[in-house]
Amino acid sequence: MAHPGIAGVPPANHGGRDARPPFDRFKEHIPLAPHTTIAVGGNARYFLAVHDITQLREALDWAGHQRLPVFILGGGSNIVFPDEELNALVIQIALKAIWESAAADTAGTVLATAAAGEDWDAFVAWTVERGWAGIECLSGIPGCAGATPIQNVGAYGQEVAETIASVTVLDRHNDATTEIPGEGCAFGYRTSRFKTIDRGCYIVLSVTFRLVPGGKPAVRYHGLETYLAKNGIRHPTLRDVREAVLAVRRSKAMVVDHDEPNSRGCGSFFMNPIMSAQQFVDIRATAERAGVVSPGDTIPAHSVPDGRLKLSAAWLIERAGLRRGFHHGGAGISEKHSLAIVNFGGATARDVTELAALVIAHVMEKFGVRLQPEPLILAPDGTIRAI
Repeated sequence: MAHPGIAGVPPANHGGRDARPPFDRFKEHIPLAPHTTIAVGGNARYFLAVHDITQLREALDWAGHQRLPVFILGGGSNIVFPDEELNALVIQIALKAIWESAAADTAGTVLATAAAGEDWDAFVAWTVERGWAGIECLSGIPGCAGATPIQNVGAYGQEVAETIASVTVLDRHNDATTEIPGEGCAFGYRTSRFKTIDRGCYIVLSVTFRLVPGGKPAVRYHGLETYLAKNGIRHPTLRDVREAVLAVRRSKAMVVDHDEPNSRGCGSFFMNPIMSAQQFVDIRATAERAGVVSPGDTIPAHSVPDGRLKLSAAWLIERAGLRRGFHHGGAGISEKHSLAIVNFGGATARDVTELAALVIAHVMEKFGVRLQPEPLILAPDGTIRAI
């Protein structure tokens, strides 16, 4: 989980009487790279892991008095920290708990809640073991449960918006906890109110999912269907689908593995672009003029519920001339999946962002499409950098 603190906060006052945070676990000048899956970034001016809401409130109160920006960190799977020291208090959410209750308002479902600091894949495995359908295709995604509503995490035909019943948050304006129903989260493709209109206003404390005991697994993604068929699995169980998703993800180095350099990244670095039918026609014309597609070529795309078309960002990147394994400094395009920018060893945040800018420029030149990064890219003052 990762989202920024309050925007526009003046620089910290490090010289006052209460300049040092009153916490035993408080640390200064802590390297942030080990706290991320892409392993880049400089230090945090201040760093604190919080294990309960009281600690969180105290940390926020201290930072407020110091006029110090705050950055909320979870699993670090969707963030690129700057090479320079981040002049902020980085609060790592380490709230741990999983619990269940019968859903009183919907027959045949259960409510399963994960605290924001719970490992996401472990929570998915916990639900699959109990035979509860709804998030099985989201196996293998790194990070913490608290990030899932912010990004509206999705993969292989599922996204959390389908099953989130509510999100419990700490409101940073009034220091109160509140529960936001799933339908009030303004979910969209890889987005939500927490990422847009309410960015920095709330800190996710826990997420509650409405799941179906004994429900059938979701098999909507062609690659997943192909894998199951190839392995002779005609009537897959939830466990079958989870294992299939993990196998497909591993084949693309999209499961964190310390022995696999191609997995040292942020997962998919770019979102698949969504556009109208007319925009798609314009893109084809641009690509034909650039000589990257011929009149008879197919540009991979499929319809989304609102009638628009979603293109494959990976296909666009490769057709724009940036192949798997391409290096820029210590960063590069994964050898297993062209949608991933990874740290092949010794990469800096600058290497990563320059490579991302190069990818964006190539795709824009060849197709007239501007790819949008998925991870947050931070400047030293804690603001979000645009590429």
